[in-house]
Formats: sequence, structure tokens, C-alpha cells
Amino acid sequence: MILVKAFARYRDLLGFQELALPLPLVPTLGDLLMDSRFEGLPKDALLAVNQSFAERTAPLADGDEVALMPPVSGG
Repeated sequence: MILVKAFARYRDLLGFQELALPLPLVPTLGDLLMDSRFEGLPKDALLAVNQSFAERTAPLADGDEVALMPPVSGG
């Protein structure tokens, strides 16, 4: 299983704070995000696997934690 956590405005956008999903057939972050539950996720979302920023090509393993975070802006 993969634990997916949505932060900030992505909780409302995606409709969950935490979601446990089976490992995708091709275990990469991009393949996981092809699931229809992530349809509304913006392309500029920050992604992390096990608390390290990751690209969509990052491999996944059973028990990994994925975080979905909005980009940070400053003033």
C-alpha cells in the first residue's frame, strides 16, 4: 500500500487528507497519479516520496508515503 497525504488547499480539491492505495502496476509516482482521484491535481504541485521532494518518474515501493503540496509563494 501507498499512503497519499494531501496538504493545504489540495485537501479540499481532492477530497481527502490521507488515502491508502495499492501499489500501481508500474510503481512510479507518475503512474500512481494517473488514478482518477488525482484528476484535479495541478501540474505545478510539489510532490514528495518519504519526505523528500520527487519527480513523477520516482519509483515507489510498498509502504511509501506520498505527499501532495501546493507550490509555495512568498512576498
